Amino acid sequence: MGGRSEPVTVTERLGPARLGRLPPEVRRPAYDRAALKPGIAHIGVGAFHRCHQAEYTDDLLAKNFDHWGLVGINIRPPLLGQTLGQQDGLYTRLIRQNDEVEARVIGSIVRVVDSQESAAPALEVLSSPDIEMVTMTVTEKGYCHIPSSGALDLDHPDIVHDLADPQAPRSVPGILARALELRMASHGRPMTLLSCDNIPTNGIILRNVVRAFAERRGNGLADWIAANVAFPSAMVDRIAPATTEADVDTVEKRFGYRDSAVVVGERFRQWVVESRFAGRVPRWDRVGATFVDDVTPFEHLKMRVLNGAQTTLCYLGVLGGFEHTSDAMADPILANFVRRMLTEETLPTLMPVPGISPPAYVEQSLSRLTNTAIRHRNHQIATDGSQKIVQRLLNPIRDRLAKDGSITLLSVSVAGWMAYLIKASARFGRAWQVSDPFAEKIELIADRIGKNSKGADRIGKNSKGLVEAILAIDAIFHPALAADDAFRANVTIALDGLLSEDPIAFVRYVCSEPTDARLKRPARSA
Repeated sequence: MGGRSEPVTVTERLGPARLGRLPPEVRRPAYDRAALKPGIAHIGVGAFHRCHQAEYTDDLLAKNFDHWGLVGINIRPPLLGQTLGQQDGLYTRLIRQNDEVEARVIGSIVRVVDSQESAAPALEVLSSPDIEMVTMTVTEKGYCHIPSSGALDLDHPDIVHDLADPQAPRSVPGILARALELRMASHGRPMTLLSCDNIPTNGIILRNVVRAFAERRGNGLADWIAANVAFPSAMVDRIAPATTEADVDTVEKRFGYRDSAVVVGERFRQWVVESRFAGRVPRWDRVGATFVDDVTPFEHLKMRVLNGAQTTLCYLGVLGGFEHTSDAMADPILANFVRRMLTEETLPTLMPVPGISPPAYVEQSLSRLTNTAIRHRNHQIATDGSQKIVQRLLNPIRDRLAKDGSITLLSVSVAGWMAYLIKASARFGRAWQVSDPFAEKIELIADRIGKNSKGADRIGKNSKGLVEAILAIDAIFHPALAADDAFRANVTIALDGLLSEDPIAFVRYVCSEPTDARLKRPARSA
């Protein structure tokens, strides 16, 4: 019959038993994990958190050991128990810089909780007197707010559900309000809720949605929160793309163990936190974070420059056929466009930033985006763009309009977001799949305008109708901005060019024209 089969070699999984046998080039936790007690809960344990806040906490524990172990909570996929849970919270953080690879095992996560089917496990952690700090990375849409105003969206399905059944919440505001209610009713210990998401004044927005929810409970909860809970704003920065199988294989082949929770990031990292806390606080400022009185200048700089560049490159990159940010930055037309947009139109909207030169920050940011080892897919960055363009593009445009400044280049980026969603509609043969809360609404608009234009091949001819319909979405576009003639004209011409057969040629055209001539519609052959 058949010959004897060779035994299958199973690579050992990362876990506590493996820590003492890691290769010398892999850095490991420099403290006794067995003695580590929880003091922080984090909601949304994705790649960014594991590359950023969890690493800062790991640094802090090594420098000044205290009860600041992290409890990871996921209320949305993926399930933590299938990755971090099987590894006792341990995972590998890879730094990739072009051809360089640096590995480090992070040990600050002591426990993980999956709370997707029921809020009960999350509420048990969050209401515990041991937890004094809650951090979160739940993405912009996790706050269930209206992007154009920052107010709680009372029509959001999860908010409607949670207000009807507050003891079994599904939303982040609902879960936090219920956890605080449980704390109020039991031990009454204060708590700091620290948003680490890319939202301007994220602490204010978090406070607004939680307190707006609490006010509808009518049991004194909102007053207790005002007296016992702090909502500092923060700016976080590190590029951490989605992990790939190649990243997992890199750890196994180079370092000899299996890790299903690998994360990859760039060398650069930054964390600026508003000094507004309730109770004890982890002293992350001792390991590289910055505590300041006002985060606003830092967050404007990062969101409008780095994130503005990422948003611009992801949409124009997809339209130009580029898969990754670094691919788009390697294209001289797109690189020239984004540099000019930031220098000519974005920088004038910034306030002074202590210790940072904005022009130098632009060059540093663009240099970071050229890192070929960070395979950040444009489609990943494009996710939930309707929740991001307000702070990254629309707010700078409003500031420019207030001073009669040119908005031509920023308007091309806004039109890029529109074109990206329009081309994902049936009218364009669903050129690609998208993930955006307003994707369906914009597809309906494209379908209606397309029918009026008598076919998908003519939809680009009716850019004016498309722009008017999309700008009417007041959850994204403030009515005053949507009504501005210069903004409408710029976006309409840009959308017309980006829906043409050669969108990159249109971008080249825009960069070739002097500022005072850019509003002229280019020849269709351009």
